[in-house]
Amino acid sequence: MSYLEAVADFYTEVAETPDVGLCCVQSTPVQMPGLRVPSQMQDMNYGCGTTVHPAELAGEPTVLYIGVGGGLEALQFAYFSRRPKAVIAVDPVESMRTAAQQNLLAADEQNDWFDASFVSIREGDAFSLPMPDNSVDVVAQNCLFNIFEPEDLKKALAEAYRVLKPNGRLVMSDPITTREIPEHLREDDRLRAMCLSGALTYKEYTQKIVDAGFGQVEVRARRPYRLLNAKNYQLDQHLMLESLDCVSFKVPIADDGACIFTGKMAVYAGEQDYFDDNAGHILQPGVPLAICDKTARNLEKFDDIVVTSSTWHYDGGGCC
Repeated sequence: MSYLEAVADFYTEVAETPDVGLCCVQSTPVQMPGLRVPSQMQDMNYGCGTTVHPAELAGEPTVLYIGVGGGLEALQFAYFSRRPKAVIAVDPVESMRTAAQQNLLAADEQNDWFDASFVSIREGDAFSLPMPDNSVDVVAQNCLFNIFEPEDLKKALAEAYRVLKPNGRLVMSDPITTREIPEHLREDDRLRAMCLSGALTYKEYTQKIVDAGFGQVEVRARRPYRLLNAKNYQLDQHLMLESLDCVSFKVPIADDGACIFTGKMAVYAGEQDYFDDNAGHILQPGVPLAICDKTARNLEKFDDIVVTSSTWHYDGGGCC
């Protein structure tokens, strides 16, 4: 049995018998006025963070959601795109598709604004998305891509890039690891399916995104997700997993590399009226400017520029 077959079997189990708290972080779900989430849908919230960021959802976008789960985030996306088939949810597991459809019908009954036709659930997987090239505004996945082996992850990111329109956005939430995960855990298919053993480091994860062609990456959140106990998992020390929410843009990669925003700021502390690095960044005295990590490395060379550390949260503005 391949690891993907083991993953499919696992999610068939949890579709038929919901496992409350399987993946999700201990945080309050995204709340929106007038949105009521059926209890069964909430119980099937198999994700490590959220991909629903209102800043990415202006203009009633067409959203392709990969791995429908219980349908919670498909419902939340539909909140912003209230028209038939505005949200397309793809899943290879029949029982998961069935459960999500039932949950969405329940949501239809509980929410006056929602119609189940707003979400189209289709059979398919991340490696062969049932959509034309350049056809959707947003692609989203929550706690799925971390399950894939490196070559499969490469295929999944390439498919997401293919179906996105120019300037489209790939919104992802995945576990990452603070250090390399030992081989004996990586080879455990059930732990991989549970989002506990397939995670990459932050550097590896973001590099995979850039390698797929995305020219800009913005970190929305980074926080603790799970601790793998040294004794329980046969480790020499405890291993912390983190949850990373990020948005990647289908824009060209600049000649000097992709822009990755992690919440850094640059502040001019000199005595002139302003500072111009002749690369598109003008700083006013004492006023912080949001910058990408690439620009941060360049500005750190100047004595009268203060560059702050990453906050691991960025929601727009600044340079690049």
